Amino acid sequence: MLRWRVCHVWTALLLVAATAPSLAQAPIGSGTTGPRTRLKDIGKVQGVRSNQLFGLGIVVGLDGTGDSQQAVFTSQALLNLLAQLGVNVEGQVRTQNVATVMVTAELPAFVKPGDRIDVTVSSIGNAKSLQGGQLIQTPLQGADGDVYAVAQGPITIGGFNATGGGGGERVTKNHPTAGRIPNGAIVEKEVEMEMVQERSLTVTLSHADFSTASRAAAAINEAIPRASARAIDASSIRVSLPPDAEFSLIDLIAQIETVELTVDTPAKIVINEKTGTVVMGGNVRVQPVAVAHANLSVQVSATPVVSQPPPLSSGQTVAGTKTKLTVTEGQSRLMPVMGGDTIDDVISSLSAIGATPRDMIAILQAMKSAGAILAEIEMQ
Repeated sequence: MLRWRVCHVWTALLLVAATAPSLAQAPIGSGTTGPRTRLKDIGKVQGVRSNQLFGLGIVVGLDGTGDSQQAVFTSQALLNLLAQLGVNVEGQVRTQNVATVMVTAELPAFVKPGDRIDVTVSSIGNAKSLQGGQLIQTPLQGADGDVYAVAQGPITIGGFNATGGGGGERVTKNHPTAGRIPNGAIVEKEVEMEMVQERSLTVTLSHADFSTASRAAAAINEAIPRASARAIDASSIRVSLPPDAEFSLIDLIAQIETVELTVDTPAKIVINEKTGTVVMGGNVRVQPVAVAHANLSVQVSATPVVSQPPPLSSGQTVAGTKTKLTVTEGQSRLMPVMGGDTIDDVISSLSAIGATPRDMIAILQAMKSAGAILAEIEMQ
């Protein structure tokens, strides 16, 4: 018996928005409710940043998994390296044990010459694996062209690439053409950080918000009376340095980082329809609304039948199909959602009418269209 089934066909989604007085809201700058967060967890001092470094290097010591002759730049790089060492080679060289790679690194703030940083090594040719390779001394330069570090050392790929058998069997774990060298680069040059400009420093928030910026400035002025702070935009708070010359800039920044405040976040719902994921902020509110939800199950069954002619007749056997259609409608429930409900109440109300995460996506979008949700919906 052949069956087709179409389940959960939406037949009713009724949204009745009721009139109600607007919800009372706290003043924007109050920040008296909610958990308190350190300023260092949501922002940083402007001018304190890392820098990206890169360089072109050569990896040697590969077990026949290096670049082929088609990667002509590898042969040229190897010939140039040998020429620097006083070895002159005429013609082409085989590079099965050599690979040209791009070396990248992140230069943190306040590192000093002699400190070590991690580097990432990635093949730019047609090498099959960097397993067992050794990176030759590679200068790493910044965007300004200056060399800030030098990298060298054995590469760790965290996997393997093995072949064997007469049929060309191959087993690969992780990504064998890219790896890392922990503490593989030595810093040669320090990057100066300009934190103070015109007797002031600026704290930049990770997420721009006018209310949070205003609260941060007020919290700094309350905790550090000798420092004058004011919000200059939604993500920046400018702090004027004390007039006395005996203050310590490092101590002042440390005090600013430990200032606590309540972060204000917008009411937002993030929906990923591909995975059926719904994430709601804790401050999402709804207007009074009623939601009705019902399911319709449609089942179509086909049974093969055979029609036999009477004996001694001139008729022929005919094969046919008998079709049966069954429609089952689930019970619908009208569930009221009271105005001002918290996120827990909204989820409980939607779960009470049997809404799955994918059902909630359609319900929330319809509630937004009806003006019942006081939040922004972001679709991913």
